[in-house]
Formats: sequence, C-alpha cells, structure tokens
Amino acid sequence: MLKIVQDFINYLKIERNLADNTVDAYRNDLERYSQFLLDRQISNPKLVSLSDIQDFINCLTELGLSASSLARNFSSIRSFHKFMLVENLTEADPTELLQTPRLPRRLPRVLDLHEIELILSIIDVTKNKGIRDKAIIETLYSTGVRVSELIEIKMQDIFLHQKVLRVFGKGSKERIVPFGNRDAKEIKNYITAVRSLLARSQKSKDCLFLNMRGAPLSRMGIWKIIQEYVRLAGIRKKISPHVFRHSFATHLLEGGANLRDVQEMLGHSDISTTQIYTHLDREYLIEQHRTFHPRW
Repeated sequence: MLKIVQDFINYLKIERNLADNTVDAYRNDLERYSQFLLDRQISNPKLVSLSDIQDFINCLTELGLSASSLARNFSSIRSFHKFMLVENLTEADPTELLQTPRLPRRLPRVLDLHEIELILSIIDVTKNKGIRDKAIIETLYSTGVRVSELIEIKMQDIFLHQKVLRVFGKGSKERIVPFGNRDAKEIKNYITAVRSLLARSQKSKDCLFLNMRGAPLSRMGIWKIIQEYVRLAGIRKKISPHVFRHSFATHLLEGGANLRDVQEMLGHSDISTTQIYTHLDREYLIEQHRTFHPRW
C-alpha cells in the first residue's frame, strides 16, 4: 500500500504540479491511512471497504483532530481511491458513498486600516532590516499575495515602472497583481539600499526578498518578522502573514472594488472562495450603521 501512496505522491508532483506543502499534507495523511489499513491486515486496495474508511475517520476524531483536519483527510483519501480506480488497482471506489463533513464558514481575521498603519509606522527604517521588513509588509498588504508566493518572487517578476508583480500561485498558475505608489517606493528603496548589499553572498537565487545572510527568506522567517512588529505595535490579535491577504481583499471590497477583480488579484479559481469577503464587507456596513445611525 505504501508503494501505491508513493506513486500517487509522484502523480501529484509531476502531473498535477501541486505545491510542496500540499504534497506533504497528502503524504502525511495517506501514510497514516495506509498504516491503519496494514494494522488491519489489509494490503490489497481491492479489500478496502467503506466501513474501514469510516473506522479510520472515527479514530482521527478520537485523536482530537479539528474539523478542518478531518475534512482534509477525507479529501486525501477520496483522491487516493479515485487514483487507484483510474490506474486499475481497484474495481470500485469505496469513498463514493462517503459524506464529507460540513465545515462551519468562518470569517477570516483582518486588520483595520489603523492597525495596518500602526504596524508600518513602528518599523525602524534607519536600519537595513527595517527597510527590508517594511517593503515585505507593504507588499503583503498592497498585493494580497500568499506568503508562499512572496518568498518565490524573483527579481524579474517585479516591474516597478508599471507597478505590477508577476506571481506564480497554486499549481504554478501565473497572474499579474498591481501595487500602489507607496509599495513601489518601499520596494525600490529596499532593492537599491539593502538587497544590493545582501545579494553579494551569491545565495540569493535571484529572489526579491532575502534574509540578512543573503539567502531567500522562508515562510517561518516572514512569520517571525510579522510577529515582531505586531508585538511592538501592541496589537493583541493573532496575526499571521495571511491576515494581510485577508485585509487586502476586505479593504478593496469596502472601497467598492468589483468582486471579479478581487478574485483575479487573489488568484482564486472559484469566485465562491472570494465571496466570503463580501460577508466581511456586510459586517463592516452593519458596524457603520450601528455606530452612526441614531436608531441604534
């Protein structure tokens, strides 16, 4: 069974071109699933039944996995069995009758404009690190890119005169994202004053944003940068780099941007994913009504 899992992982990497983090999540889920089946003396995929899968999900529930983790395991197992069916490794797909749990629709956490400005104002731009960090945070907020996309931006992907950024999102899908004058100023300042010094180490791999040793920044590196300034700004919310993406979308819609345009900038393949931000916009309108209307 583990050999089939590896074949499936290779399929995800080569044919579907999924991101490394997504592939790793599939691998972890399916290796645990395969071990569960082997513990039941099931090594032939043809012998897997719906009840076996349900028992596995029940075990995960007893382990205390969150609803989102359970849903991801459902998705991994379903994709795995479909793969085996297509490859003629099984004669039926036991997941066809499996019902995916409904996840509660949670509104994403966002920063308001005052909090964004507070974080940016707290950065010490008299130091090289501060110049770089301000360019990073401005880019996250001005473009709404994912942190995984940010760390992959190459020098040839930034067009300062046109004020656009070329981004390669999920599945290596290319999109063009505009940014504003402030972000253009911060990026240009960083490239001229700081990156030119950091890139001398020959470790840069042509990436735009580098750590202070001249190598490309990691996701964890970006997370630590965000945490530093959130703490200095005295903001109590749990803030991750992704919150800037949520804030970007929310503030655009609050300002009257078209939903389809926001979908394009975020790189969402399905507009229903973008529509969650309209709920945030509605909450904003209710709050404005509550604050300013005399009948409240």
